[in-house]
Amino acid sequence: MKDIYKLMWHPLLMSFFVFIVQTGYTWSQSQVEVQILGIAQDAGYPQIGCEDSCCLHVWMNPQLRKSPVCMGIYDLESQKSWMVEATPDLKTQWQTHVDRTGKIPDGFLITHAHTGHYTGLMQLGREMMNSHQMPVYVLPRLAGFLKKNGPWDQLTTLENINVLELIPDSIFRLSDNVTCLAMQVPHRDEYSETAGFIFTGPSKKVLFIPDIDKWAKWERNIRSIVQEVDYAFLDGTFFRNGELRNRDMSQIPHPFVSESVELFSSLPVADRQKIYFIHFNHTNPLIRGDREAIEFVKAHQMNVAEEGMVIRL
Repeated sequence: MKDIYKLMWHPLLMSFFVFIVQTGYTWSQSQVEVQILGIAQDAGYPQIGCEDSCCLHVWMNPQLRKSPVCMGIYDLESQKSWMVEATPDLKTQWQTHVDRTGKIPDGFLITHAHTGHYTGLMQLGREMMNSHQMPVYVLPRLAGFLKKNGPWDQLTTLENINVLELIPDSIFRLSDNVTCLAMQVPHRDEYSETAGFIFTGPSKKVLFIPDIDKWAKWERNIRSIVQEVDYAFLDGTFFRNGELRNRDMSQIPHPFVSESVELFSSLPVADRQKIYFIHFNHTNPLIRGDREAIEFVKAHQMNVAEEGMVIRL
């Protein structure tokens, strides 16, 4: 008993106990991982047809290329995993996800029917992977679009995918350790509504809204939602107005990073530090690592998402 008592007061063991108390660490924190598999806008980076200076360097240096926005979620305890978005670069992102988890994903969650977010589903068809009843979680209008329009309806007819409707503003359980809340956000809705997601793990929550027209158009208060979560990956498509030459940017509305920084700047520092901008257009200086643009974001205690980064819920 004396030896056990002495061991309890060993300096290394005491340091470990102090770490537990000071950080609030729990074993459950490492049970769910979220990996960022892509940070670019729908077309990826560089963008097709782009011969401007923002793209030329990347064409010549393939290691600098970025994939369309995508996340992988992995519940280590249940050994289940999911991909958020099915992008045109799905095969690369799928493999990155499999390399980390050691298994194929157990389903997809898709925000909306714009090219960079759902067209990767075609790679699950019989001409390619020929998957069997891969769960695809979507809001109701997108579910109808996939079931009634080719070539997506063939995926359902041949049972390559199983389209599962989400009820807006209702929490559903992906596993014992992971739940998801799907919220409808205002965005160009030619073929479907647009979802934002809140994923909740054993200890933390992550907000994912890669596309929205403007924060002011949403009936919800984005500032309040940021305060309720632990991480917030938010639409950072364009850095500022006028970024696209010869195009009316009001026709492709997004909250400019400069606008969002101003909107969130009055939040407490701890809340601002939760914010990670993502879904960058090829013209956005953040995607090419522009020092001035990145310092602007960081000076306001916010962050720029990076491919490969991992957070734990």
